[in-house]
Amino acid sequence: VPALATEPQFAQRLREHLEEEQLLDGRYRLQEVPGGRMALPVLEEKLDRLRLPWEMPCELVQIQDPVPSRAARRRTPAQKLRDELRQLLGESWSEELERDVPRAWQRHGDLVLLSEDSFRAAPWEKLGRALWETVASALGARRLARRGRVLPDGMRSPSVTLLLGQDGWVEHVDNGIRYTFDVTKCMFSPGNITEKLRVASLPCSGEVLVDLYAGIGYFTLPYLVHASAAFVHACEWNGHAVEALQRNLVLNGVQDRCRIHHGDNRQVSDATRLQTPCPRGASPSPPLSFQLELRDVADRVNLGLIPSSEEGWPVACRVLKKDTGGVLHIHHNVETLPAVASPQSPVLRVERGSLEEASSDGEVQHPTEDGGKEILGARIRPEWQRWAEVVAAQIRGLLAELHGRPWRTSILHIEAVKSYAPHVHHLVLDLECRPALP
Repeated sequence: VPALATEPQFAQRLREHLEEEQLLDGRYRLQEVPGGRMALPVLEEKLDRLRLPWEMPCELVQIQDPVPSRAARRRTPAQKLRDELRQLLGESWSEELERDVPRAWQRHGDLVLLSEDSFRAAPWEKLGRALWETVASALGARRLARRGRVLPDGMRSPSVTLLLGQDGWVEHVDNGIRYTFDVTKCMFSPGNITEKLRVASLPCSGEVLVDLYAGIGYFTLPYLVHASAAFVHACEWNGHAVEALQRNLVLNGVQDRCRIHHGDNRQVSDATRLQTPCPRGASPSPPLSFQLELRDVADRVNLGLIPSSEEGWPVACRVLKKDTGGVLHIHHNVETLPAVASPQSPVLRVERGSLEEASSDGEVQHPTEDGGKEILGARIRPEWQRWAEVVAAQIRGLLAELHGRPWRTSILHIEAVKSYAPHVHHLVLDLECRPALP
């Protein structure tokens, strides 16, 4: 580390001068060097701006084993990353590069997943592996990956590039449940944690559940581990997610209470099945290899697919127990108009088993988590109620057509999971479906 060495009587005045000129490198402590002099670390990239008064005799030296300052030991990871990169680039450091350094990232054990817009400026490419080794060291990681856009392949496959390390397999723990997956092959949504916690609290003892969009086990595992479901049929068409799900069932000791159905669960026949064209540049979807044969087995069905799970509604109706029915958990992205309600307009509050008018004090301003994801409370908006009522009527019609007799549907609960986009919210409708009494 470059430093200016001066006699002890000049050290304080020199320090004040360097601080005033923003040349002092605050990452390191002042150190005594041979000859009894004091060495003050300076920023290498700003040495060309160094102008010292003649009454401060000093010499440029190199500190071989710099000692981190107290302030440096208190640095946030983002500050440490910026400082390490500035030292790596030296005179090449610029404001453009500083703007390109990420201030947030996802951590999965020893792997750090960077955002899509990180380190995109051209000068970074010249550093090669040295850049990624510096980033990993600053963040206390051994592996690095960078997120890209979700591929348009129908399976929401991530476009993730492994920058440092041999593989992308990681382990993540949510609510005492262990998930392992390959970040370069599978999505993991931390924004759904509130729904996973809610699912874990549902009374599912003795029940059979069908999870139509199981993924790596986002909801399958909470149902088995915490909600005590007797058995789960987990349906998934992404082979990479199926591999992760198999591992996760074993990791959590519930493999004997789950059967995986690998393939497309949509209710289509071989004669009418259509192959969807593969978007240019995307990986081809797996063949729609089978029609899900499950019928009349489920006390509960989870339809955890957004923006819409509507294609799975006929399948969900078919797998529900025909004599007793059950509960559907229907995920959907619902658009909310930005209109402001008048003071006289009632705000609807969701209650178990009913929708009731609540106080008319307007909407709650919800705090955010993870830098902008909206945390939504128990109140619902009129658009959400209308959506739930439309879905309830459609499901009622599907069940009546399937079984040739009337069914009744009841809205038990509407859960607002997160804000998905401006004026769009990820909702879950808990819909009770029962055969109508004769």
